[in-house]
Amino acid sequence: MRFALPALIVLALALPVQADTAADSATTALPSITVTQVVSRKLQDHVLASGLIGPVEQVMVPPLIEGQPIEVLNADVGDAVAKGQVLATLSTDTLTLQKSQLLASTASVQATIAQAQAQLTDAQSAAADAKRNADRSTQLFAQGLVASSANDQMQSALTSATARVTVASQTLEASHAQEKLVAAQMANIDLMLNRTQIVAPVAGIISARNAQLGAVASAAGQPLFVIIRDGALELRADVAEADLARVASGQTAMLTLAAGTDPIPGKVRLVEPTVDTASRLGRARIWIDTNPAVRSGMFAQADILITARTTLAVPVTSVGSEGDTSTVMVVKDGVVSRVAVKTGIRDGGWVEILSGLAVGDSIVAKAGAFVSDGDKINPVPAPAETN
Repeated sequence: MRFALPALIVLALALPVQADTAADSATTALPSITVTQVVSRKLQDHVLASGLIGPVEQVMVPPLIEGQPIEVLNADVGDAVAKGQVLATLSTDTLTLQKSQLLASTASVQATIAQAQAQLTDAQSAAADAKRNADRSTQLFAQGLVASSANDQMQSALTSATARVTVASQTLEASHAQEKLVAAQMANIDLMLNRTQIVAPVAGIISARNAQLGAVASAAGQPLFVIIRDGALELRADVAEADLARVASGQTAMLTLAAGTDPIPGKVRLVEPTVDTASRLGRARIWIDTNPAVRSGMFAQADILITARTTLAVPVTSVGSEGDTSTVMVVKDGVVSRVAVKTGIRDGGWVEILSGLAVGDSIVAKAGAFVSDGDKINPVPAPAETN
């Protein structure tokens, strides 16, 4: 048995259903726009540069004496050498002969000194006798016991004896001076003999060898050897003028060689104080950690890490512009509003927000979406990986 419901009750039950349907229709009519949130994220600022690898310091090894042929070669290109290691030996024949001559001169000078010393002693003895005779003659002349002519002879003898002492003394001094000269010449010969051994002034790797057996050593030509001090290499990286001010010594870098090896760590050693007027490029010198794969003259690219920090970040696609001002479309309660922001680091698909937003703010994921300031939208959360 069925009972009919009163018309008012039926109408009351139908009204809520119609209201919900109207609300859903209104929501569906709004444009669905993907939104994302402002997050705190670690961003890194990088500068890219490239250039050629070269030695930090090259040391030239010229011959320190000239005119002597090369007799022995002990090192070649690529050899690792220690400081003081003998790299080559020059002929010593000529210098040895000169040393023999100086040894003979030394003996001669020493004989001359002995003779001059004996002459001085004899002259001093004669002068002493002449002085005693002259003094006695003076006393006797004063007493009238000696004639004037005899006294004059005694005084003349004293003068002569004194002069001979002076001459003998000067001869001895000249002989000593000659001895010092020969000794200096001997020391010079010994030094030259020592320098016939070409030694490495520093430790390192030999990068060039111009020495050839039998060639006469000359400082006017190319150095006999070129050494990379301690084997240390650096990348002389060209940096764009706009990025140069951000690069500083001490910053780390990762270097990629054209050979395709694994990235090699490095560190900015210095930034040159000039910019090339033609290319408008500056130069940073990046120290390279010791690596057998690295060779002087190689081309390499450097990724210099300027800074890394945890900061507010949004996807690059969410940032637009209005004139010279960067803007982001903020969504609050389904209403879009344009907000001016100050941006900083750009790292991959993210950009740093220095001011204008806070963590958790909801923003339009793509600034190019067809929404304007004041529009109402149906926000659709972006996929988790976009955040």
